[in-house]
Amino acid sequence: MLKITLVKSPIGAVPKNRATLQSMGLRKINKSIILPDNPCTRGQIQQVRHLIKVEEVEEA
Repeated sequence: MLKITLVKSPIGAVPKNRATLQSMGLRKINKSIILPDNPCTRGQIQQVRHLIKVEEVEEA
């Protein structure tokens, strides 16, 4: 599982990047979500890697 935290505002970001963050569920700065570690999630992370912080967490 991956813990993803939004650390930079998407206000000046490309609309495609903003849409990616919305689809991941990140709407406010410092909000964290936990998503499964799969190729789909990794692709989303790669697109917005300059706006987020990613940590590995164990399944709860």
